[in-house]
Amino acid sequence: MQLQSLILPLLIVLLAVPLFLQARKQKRAMAEQQKLQNSITAGDRVMTTSGVFGTVVSTSDDTIDIEIAPGMTTTWVRQAVREKVETEAAEAPAAEAPAEESATEETKVEDKSETEVADSAEKQKTS
Repeated sequence: MQLQSLILPLLIVLLAVPLFLQARKQKRAMAEQQKLQNSITAGDRVMTTSGVFGTVVSTSDDTIDIEIAPGMTTTWVRQAVREKVETEAAEAPAAEAPAEESATEETKVEDKSETEVADSAEKQKTS
């Protein structure tokens, strides 16, 4: 009898805890999204929920104007902004890093080739 009386409360706890944690996580994500949307100012580069990239030209309480191409400005609801996008200046150092890695890989390949040539020359001498 003792075990049966513990099963129901344990089952309720096992179902309630994940629901509570998920609700907390979702509430936190909504708060972050709201903070992002309220922090949008003119000059920010943004991506909308539909995947359109553009630069914010002007803002009002509920809407923002986004320039999606030179001279082409569209008006969006502020909640349509998904995220701020880093500018190209911030992306430039990231683009240089792979070039350095490829140079390192080329050096490794050259070192390996030299080692292979030396090994084959040694083998020919011993033959």
